[in-house]
Amino acid sequence: MYKKILLPTDGSDLAAQAVAAAIDYAKAAGGAIVAFSVAQPYPMLPAVDGAMMIDPGIDSTELQQLAQHAVDAVARAATAAGVACETHTSMSFLPYEEIIRAADEYGCDVIFMASHGRRGLSRLLAGSQTQKVLAYSKVPVLVLRPELPPA
Repeated sequence: MYKKILLPTDGSDLAAQAVAAAIDYAKAAGGAIVAFSVAQPYPMLPAVDGAMMIDPGIDSTELQQLAQHAVDAVARAATAAGVACETHTSMSFLPYEEIIRAADEYGCDVIFMASHGRRGLSRLLAGSQTQKVLAYSKVPVLVLRPELPPA
């Protein structure tokens, strides 16, 4: 069984499903959680004469605070369940690379993350950090698919 679980989170509802499942798994396995969130800055777009600049309305400090808030929520849930948890955040344009780096840096033996479960053109257009982690990670990756509403 895996003992040190890297749990990437963005604080979304989908990530919350993975958090609950990972905490249950860690508790059953006697493992620990490493909660990790990557603040992804908006790319800087050069101003073009006559073009309108996009103001994302959020700066890197706010992004880092959101990442910290996400891992703090994981830590509270893990602590309530009696599971050891440490928290870390990072800033990167490429979250999947940071997730893989964190698994190595913090000695994790598995990455437990959620996936939107997109298929076909939707996956191609939206991209998938989970898919990239699956493709490049040297440690196993457990992927939680979202719960679908009853048909």
